[in-house]
Amino acid sequence: MVDQTEPASWAEILRGRNGLRSLALAGGVALHAVNVYIVTTILPSVVRDIGGLAYYAWNMTLFVAASILGSALSPKTIDKLGLHRAFLLAIALFSLGTMGCGSAYSMPWMLAGRTVQGLGGGLLLGLSYSAVRLVFEERLWPRAMVLVSSMWGVATLAGPAIGGIFAQGGYWRLAFWMVLPFAAGLAWLVHAQLGGQRRGPRSGVKAPLGNISLMIVSVLLVSIASLSDSWLWNFAGLAAGLAMTAWIGRLDYRSQARILPSGAYTPGSVLASAYLCVCLLSMGVTIEVFIPYFLQVIHGKSPLAAGYLMALLSAGWTLGSFLSSGRSRRTVDKLILLGPLLSAVSLALLAVLMPMGSLSEGSGRGFAWILPLLLGVGLGVGLCWPHLLTRIFKASPAGQESIASAAIITLQLYAIALGASLAGMVSNAAGLTDPGGEAGARQAAVALFTVFACAPGLAIFLGRGARRAAAQQA
Repeated sequence: MVDQTEPASWAEILRGRNGLRSLALAGGVALHAVNVYIVTTILPSVVRDIGGLAYYAWNMTLFVAASILGSALSPKTIDKLGLHRAFLLAIALFSLGTMGCGSAYSMPWMLAGRTVQGLGGGLLLGLSYSAVRLVFEERLWPRAMVLVSSMWGVATLAGPAIGGIFAQGGYWRLAFWMVLPFAAGLAWLVHAQLGGQRRGPRSGVKAPLGNISLMIVSVLLVSIASLSDSWLWNFAGLAAGLAMTAWIGRLDYRSQARILPSGAYTPGSVLASAYLCVCLLSMGVTIEVFIPYFLQVIHGKSPLAAGYLMALLSAGWTLGSFLSSGRSRRTVDKLILLGPLLSAVSLALLAVLMPMGSLSEGSGRGFAWILPLLLGVGLGVGLCWPHLLTRIFKASPAGQESIASAAIITLQLYAIALGASLAGMVSNAAGLTDPGGEAGARQAAVALFTVFACAPGLAIFLGRGARRAAAQQA
């Protein structure tokens, strides 16, 4: 008999049937994540080819906005179709969107493909995280969460390589088509490892489609306002988006089909604090969509090099997750404080160094100062991320475990979508398109990193409830 009170080892999660199931769940996140880094790497080449610089951030915004809907639908999809069929549906939608992107010859076409991709990708993410609780016993959850989250690290190797190689050769469309064989392989693995699971009775999970739709509208309000040259319209769009976010929370609190579980709206509670930290940390890393552009325009880096340098954020995230795994309760409490602090400081310093094109002149040794800062943004998130998720799992009310786990991805994606919209607004207002070029990129970099350093900075102060979680749950 295995002692259920003892922490699980990596061997238990990686061997035998558990290992194959882990590969299937991690593959869902990997497929989504690799695509994210492919697109982020090739996007400067895309806008040079088909135009649409003003809509640069929309590629992330629409993708993630659709992902919100997909992730929110994951509990209902599992309830209606079962885990096996739900995964296959998600893979099919993702593949359809990928083919649309690969055949795009205009920005509207590209954005349409990204939207379908996002719907399938969000469903994949929601299913992968929710399935941890369904497939593994509780003592394996922390290791499984680290493994699933670490697929973003795998993406830092594969995504920039695929995107950078094809972008440098002038064949960025082929980067999308390269993803399809991996999608087919994941479908086979899901069928082999999850197809034999017995479906339990339906639990009557209700998808909060109304509130999810309002979340998407709030993101679009900010995105549309970002296209204006007027600060007044920028501010009005941002204010309207935030006001709608508050209204959504009020509606969700009174709704039977909820986005967040009971207790998530109680100020200072474990769930409220942990979910707020998830949102703020997720928003802080959305600056990565502009990093390849800044590196290519300001520092003269190639698409391949810029892609890999951008991927340092996720490499840091993965490294932080592994470094923090298996730590004591007291250490974890400190990491939940230290992580946001490290991310905030790294972003603030990037606001100073990224615009300095002179760092890449001559021997280019000065540019080396930027590298640990890119790593530090992700490292700060990784140090606390798995523990925030685990504490949400443990604090979720009985019978609402699926809602609590799906809400992690829903809020993460909402924060990323809202962050991408805000990033587009800040960058455009700071001069990305006017004056444009290197001068505009430098101005946008200063404004973008300065504003987004505030997100993890707020998480330092709002994470108190999550740091008290272990004591309350003991």
